[in-house]
Amino acid sequence: MSFETTASVSNRKSQWWRSKYITVPLRIGLSVALLVVVIVSMDDIDWDELPDWNSETAIWSIGAFVFTLAGFILGAVRWQRVLIALGVRQPLGRLFSHYMSGQFVSNFLPTTVGGDVVRVSRLTKDTDDGPISFTSVVFERLSGWLVLPVITFIGFAINPGLTGLGNSTRIPLVIGFITLVGLGVVLLLLGNDRIGEGLRNRQGFLRFANAIHLGIDRLREHPKAAREVVLSAFAYQFMLLLAAGCAVEALGIDQVGLTALMAFIPAVLIIQVLPLGIGGLGVREGTLVVFLSGINVPSEQALALGLSIYALTLLGSLIGFPLLIFGGRKGTNGGDPARSET
Repeated sequence: MSFETTASVSNRKSQWWRSKYITVPLRIGLSVALLVVVIVSMDDIDWDELPDWNSETAIWSIGAFVFTLAGFILGAVRWQRVLIALGVRQPLGRLFSHYMSGQFVSNFLPTTVGGDVVRVSRLTKDTDDGPISFTSVVFERLSGWLVLPVITFIGFAINPGLTGLGNSTRIPLVIGFITLVGLGVVLLLLGNDRIGEGLRNRQGFLRFANAIHLGIDRLREHPKAAREVVLSAFAYQFMLLLAAGCAVEALGIDQVGLTALMAFIPAVLIIQVLPLGIGGLGVREGTLVVFLSGINVPSEQALALGLSIYALTLLGSLIGFPLLIFGGRKGTNGGDPARSET
């Protein structure tokens, strides 16, 4: 086994920090620029389109926040189901602590992968199994790439009135199709045993590919657990749709019902993970303006909906701050993870 020298580790950390000093300001500036572009492109802005704050608005806003928190809990449940499929059992409370710590890092610190790094690191302390911890986070993420396009297709299938709306129809459907095809190709290639042998003990990007191969092998062995992963992923995404639905009601957007949420919001969630800006800010709002224009939602309301969804995520992620500070100690299952019987 080879070990890095202290100098090489220090040099690698120094390079990482230098890259952050460059990329972080660029991404913040890009988010601001995207928001400016969205606002400038709006003709004759009429902020009277937004409702006044009243008791009804407050109730819907509280409901949106509650559903957002419930979504975070179901996110931890989804992660737990993935771990069970991989043959490892961990307490839900412990996973929720790690999950929310990652949420806080992802949403309040200028990085796209830092939250996942926190989750992998802390779960590894509990299980003493780094590869499985890494694989579990990768597959918890990948489950969304399966579920989100399916929800979009269901939304359009249930409500044919949403078809024929130009870009508002084409873009979400194309995004869903490309996402599913891409996921299928990745799973097909990385599920191959010969390719899996070549990926063993690789580092860098190939480590990610090896994690997918390992996860596919485990899911094949536990089909029941695999189905539970998919079901929990659907539950998680629908909870986020309900949160968005409450935000829609709070903003008085009468044109957006459940089927419109199903058709458009998943595509927005896929697009906003692109490494543009911070937390999808600007990308999410601009995409909503384009999508919802097809059903005659004023740009002001679409912009406000995107900012509301972002605010809900930020507010809910604050729970992760104390968990990040105090929740990093090794769990009671550390070193002896209970193996699943599935």
